[in-house]
Amino acid sequence: MSFEAAVHAKAIRLDSLALEMCSAAGSGHPTTAMSLGQIVTVLMYHSMRWVPEDPGYPTSDRLVLSEGHAVPSIYAAFIDLGATVGAADAARPATINDVEEFRSSDSPLDGHPNPREGFHFFDAATGSLGQGLSVAAGLAQAARLDGLDQRIYCIIGDGESREGQITEALDYIMDHGLDNLLSIFNCNAYGQAGSVSDQQTPEKIKARLEASGFHVVDIDGHDPAAIKAAFDEFIEGGKGPMAVVARTTKGWGSPSMQGDGWHGKPASGDTLATVLEELEETGASLIGSMDGDDMMIYPPTVESRPDPTCRPVSNFPDALRSFGMQDVLDSGRFATRRAYGVALRELGHANTNIVTLDADVCNSTFAQWFRDDEAISDRFNECKIAEQNMISAGLGFAAAGKIPFCSSFAKFLTRAYDQIEMAMNSGANIKLVGSHSGISLAADGPSQMSLPDIAWFRSLGSVRNHNGDPGCWTLQPADAYAAYALTLAMAEHDGMCYMRTHRPDVEFLYDEKTDFTLGGMEVLTQGRDLLIASAGYMLHECNKSLDALDKLGIDASLVDLYSLPFDDEEFLDLANDNGGMVLVVEDNYGGGLFSAVAEACARSGDAFTVEQMCVSRIPKSAKGEREILQQCGLSHESITKHAASILGLVTA
Repeated sequence: MSFEAAVHAKAIRLDSLALEMCSAAGSGHPTTAMSLGQIVTVLMYHSMRWVPEDPGYPTSDRLVLSEGHAVPSIYAAFIDLGATVGAADAARPATINDVEEFRSSDSPLDGHPNPREGFHFFDAATGSLGQGLSVAAGLAQAARLDGLDQRIYCIIGDGESREGQITEALDYIMDHGLDNLLSIFNCNAYGQAGSVSDQQTPEKIKARLEASGFHVVDIDGHDPAAIKAAFDEFIEGGKGPMAVVARTTKGWGSPSMQGDGWHGKPASGDTLATVLEELEETGASLIGSMDGDDMMIYPPTVESRPDPTCRPVSNFPDALRSFGMQDVLDSGRFATRRAYGVALRELGHANTNIVTLDADVCNSTFAQWFRDDEAISDRFNECKIAEQNMISAGLGFAAAGKIPFCSSFAKFLTRAYDQIEMAMNSGANIKLVGSHSGISLAADGPSQMSLPDIAWFRSLGSVRNHNGDPGCWTLQPADAYAAYALTLAMAEHDGMCYMRTHRPDVEFLYDEKTDFTLGGMEVLTQGRDLLIASAGYMLHECNKSLDALDKLGIDASLVDLYSLPFDDEEFLDLANDNGGMVLVVEDNYGGGLFSAVAEACARSGDAFTVEQMCVSRIPKSAKGEREILQQCGLSHESITKHAASILGLVTA
């Protein structure tokens, strides 16, 4: 049998399995899968180097299916090959029985790619469109850092290519010259609700790619020889970053399932029988009576990734001294964003798996101290003003075994919430750091202030990830010692963390002997009348109010709830020691720290009085921290008045 006939025969087999599994599930996207039959066949049975018995093998070539709804095609190949599926303790070959279990709650064949549910061929959860190419870029860069001859393939839909993140990823690929990544655009002409825009025709996509600097090959996506030739050209290399524009037919091989109205609609009953018969007829016209199969799957050429070089990390004072920053210790003041920069640089020297990504603000996040250190600068990645791409590329780095720290203004991370959630779903060991948090940056105004971020990140911490840990730890260091220590703690933890740093220099509250842990808290002052709970920049303002409260005869406790989630029992003991009276102070919108405290109190079933001070109006610019705190009713004088009112006292 010729190569072309063998590919067509296998594509018919995969398309038939995709149709049957979607029919069994009563949902799915078989027509999109059918548009990829020949492309998936050439990739998985010929061009990719991978191990079906170990699909997560670390040095295998990787496939990112950005067009995640097309996943039945990949599952069909696994069933045909008997490739391994399932969690490590339940790994087994895929079988024809998996067709009937597609999308069921106990099946590793999820509705969209989901590596943490037992399908380790994929590195990232996809299906929220537009993100996969960025993930592939992170994987490609990680392979380059490790000196691996590893090729990364990414399949993108034509309708999906309208997403702005695709443009971010294309620019990033060109910026970094990632010629070990092949972008494959599946141009089947239809989206969900109808045909794609004229702006997403194969001609327009090709022109756009060429204008960006890509070497573009325009092919018939159902022609095995053309597909193989394009992939061979990529493998040969020498053309710089390369893309394939593949013209395909949605529902290929079955005229009755082509055209509008079939997206996400499986065939069943007599319709399924008709469609399968049409596929057989299409196959007969292309293959004839030839037998045999001359395709072969090749294993990766390298057995393992290089081991990282690691050494113990220094404490904060020693790190400062080693970087010639003794004056910081002498001053007794330092911004948490700067302390993060020191910690990041120290981590870069201590562990070669640490990589950094920043979105054109490294001189504000202080990731620049990592960038400007020649010994580690090759692991700094400038993403420019493209936060969504930064997060998804970070996911790619994490999938390759790196520990990525992604930094930007906390406000700007909000535009990447979808990408962050998909990284959590993927089980990514990714660290997110948002600087200039809350209202303390003052003069820049609300467009630069992160105000809903604590509520959103805290919601991710309310679920358990695949390791049984909070989906995301949310951290708010109040001083430089805390910021440094919590950055190190993030690096040690296997999972997602978000740390919020602030702009102003603040005095030291702690020293190197203070132990900061994920889930921990720190009691600054122990009283008996009222518990004030705060974190981050506002802890300093609360601290200022203690003397005034003492003059009013109020013996207040102050606890630094620097970590969400926190230990409910430990917090409730503190609250009970203060008569069940709690005041929560935070420099963001509601739904954050106060909500976490209120929920802990409610779960206990005991009686507590819990009141909140937060940003309750849309702020505007102010000339400094003092003025913005007064504007938002969060100055230490306001805290004193509110605290006194809880206890029935009136202040002047």
